[in-house]
Amino acid sequence: MTIRMDIKLKYVILFVADMERSTKFYADAFGLPTGFIVDGGDYGEMKTGQTTLSFSSLKLMQQLGKNPGRPDTASPIFEIAFEVDDVAGALERALRAGARLVQDVKQESWGQTTSYVHDPDGYLVEICSPVTAS
Repeated sequence: MTIRMDIKLKYVILFVADMERSTKFYADAFGLPTGFIVDGGDYGEMKTGQTTLSFSSLKLMQQLGKNPGRPDTASPIFEIAFEVDDVAGALERALRAGARLVQDVKQESWGQTTSYVHDPDGYLVEICSPVTAS
């Protein structure tokens, strides 16, 4: 017997040192509008379409009994990807906002243009075009 469930990815939460700095960075670097912000600066959300990009302070996570780790720029375990029409322009905007360059604009063999940066907390962010290869 198969049970049907409608599932959607609602939000992704990054654990950050300074939630206000993170939401400002993602607004400045990628033009994301701010959504819900909790008074006190421990939790905030950015609108990205159907899935919300959220930030929770390390302090709040510790208060909730979690023991959050920190990103390791030398050995990332995941990435956030933003699809854009102008990868070079989006990369330049991100760098002006304080992102650190990981990979400059590159045309990939599968028909996509990519670039990579680290955000202020060290999370890996891909800036990419739609895939054009079949």
